[in-house]
Amino acid sequence: MSTTRKSSLMETLLGLLRIRIKRGVNLAVRDINSSDPYVVVKMGKQKLKTRVINKDVNPEWNEDLTLSVTDPSLSVLLTVYDHDMFSPDDKMGDAEFEIKPYIEALKMHLDGLPSGTIVTTVQPCRRNCLAEESKVTWVDGKLVQDLVLRLRHVECGEVEAQLQWIDLPGSKGL
Repeated sequence: MSTTRKSSLMETLLGLLRIRIKRGVNLAVRDINSSDPYVVVKMGKQKLKTRVINKDVNPEWNEDLTLSVTDPSLSVLLTVYDHDMFSPDDKMGDAEFEIKPYIEALKMHLDGLPSGTIVTTVQPCRRNCLAEESKVTWVDGKLVQDLVLRLRHVECGEVEAQLQWIDLPGSKGL
């Protein structure tokens, strides 16, 4: 990578968004009596995926996927698939969520708050896929947002995730 391209990326990079994919709850059955689920997360041109968990409609991933954030107005698309050996993987629903409320809370520079302080709450509505209200909380010197996402385009299923921010030295920052 050329130095010019690297420096221009750092000039537009606000930081890194770590998405912890915690678990799936009551995911759809796509094989005979279970599924082999994995999650794909997309934001802009970035695409990351978790490992496959075999024969489990309530999988526990507890896996961190880290995205570079240059545009806080982009939303994140999370899609669950059923891994198949000999045929294309089946879609098991998707959910989209905005990172803007979380980014806005980060900009408040909340150092010194007591751990456990709820900074803001995002309500479920037709424009988001939240199954319940999502709290942005100050925990041990970091701002985290817990999400329970109801999957769309499928008969059932939710995915639990958590957002955390990583500041990168040399990046534009918030």
